[in-house]
Amino acid sequence: MNSILRQSKHQLDTVFQRDPAARSRLEVLLTYAGVHALAGHRISHWLWEHRLKLLARINAQLVRFFTGIEIHPGAKIGKRFFIDHGMGVVIGETAEIGDDVTIYHGVTLGGVSLEKGKRHPTIGNEVVIGAGAKVLGAITVGNNSRIGANAVVIKSVPANSVVIGVPGQVVVRSHPLAAGVDLEHDRLPDTLGDAVISLLNRLDTVEKILHVHPGEVPATNKDEELNEPTLIHSPDHGLWHGEDFQI
Repeated sequence: MNSILRQSKHQLDTVFQRDPAARSRLEVLLTYAGVHALAGHRISHWLWEHRLKLLARINAQLVRFFTGIEIHPGAKIGKRFFIDHGMGVVIGETAEIGDDVTIYHGVTLGGVSLEKGKRHPTIGNEVVIGAGAKVLGAITVGNNSRIGANAVVIKSVPANSVVIGVPGQVVVRSHPLAAGVDLEHDRLPDTLGDAVISLLNRLDTVEKILHVHPGEVPATNKDEELNEPTLIHSPDHGLWHGEDFQI
């Protein structure tokens, strides 16, 4: 129980680091559902680990009723975990969450199997999961990755990646992430849109070279230097790369 109290103190510090709206410790203690849910989960998980599973489930259900956040007592959660807003968050029984992870409302860490074993995601350290995102199955999200809002992630994600879309498209960063948690939700590459634009640019260059549609496209002189088209590479084993999207 002493460990639970220490972790609760660290939780307050985490809120001030990641939420500029937090004004005082008292306000956080009284009004932050994510803090309440996590404190309740620490108790539920302790009961679960000590084979008091019915009491653990009852406590988890009470926490869900008061906070709108459902965390199974069996889920393993690391240090400095932060749930911002929190309504509608669901974390399954075999989910594992690393240190310094941030998730927003509507996030699901769900299972896709009826097997009794591992069936929920493993989330690495310093991962940010945007509002409404669904991470499904016994997959792994690597350290320092960011899941965009409403993305549906159904395959493992390497470290230092950004995931967007349905189903989630994985873009490996072109340069290392600066120190700290990545909360820049506005920096989400449009993988498919940029790929289509790249294809159209390249097609336009080919048409100029072949003098296609001479009434519409001016002929290209040999001495005239062609503008290099934007080159988007096809995904490599399902992974897009950041140098194509400037992230």
